[in-house]
Amino acid sequence: MISDSIQSALNAQIGMEQFTSQLYLAMSAHLHQKSFKGFAHWLRVQSAEEASHALKLVDFLQDRYGRLDLQAVKAPPTVFDGPTSIFESVLRHEQDNTSSISRVFELAHSEQDRATEIALQWFVTEQVKEELAVGEVVDQLRAIGETGGAIWYMDHQMGKR
Repeated sequence: MISDSIQSALNAQIGMEQFTSQLYLAMSAHLHQKSFKGFAHWLRVQSAEEASHALKLVDFLQDRYGRLDLQAVKAPPTVFDGPTSIFESVLRHEQDNTSSISRVFELAHSEQDRATEIALQWFVTEQVKEELAVGEVVDQLRAIGETGGAIWYMDHQMGKR
């Protein structure tokens, strides 16, 4: 059986993953509308990945006989700036997600809930990869700027994800 505090923390993390999925989908739609279809594709794939992360937590919670307590997901913004600003926001959001997962991991550790610690280890490792991938995109966007052919070449490359 899972404790009430771990159950609550996991439900909150599920909500965060769902919001992240919606946020990246909104960012994708904005970039698609601006003809940055490669960046839009990358974010749409990332949106689906974040939704799968939420489901992975749901499955774990249910495997531990926990109660799924879904809350309303706040609507993300619908207007954004250009690709650089968007990916800087994605990086900040991923860093916030890393902090959130770390807090749940620490709670599990303090309660000696080894099963939850082990399950969350996958998320801890995944966040390292997520921050690295997005950080590289941000670095590249800052280096090339948003004018000239380089941004369109990068957009094309991002569409290959």
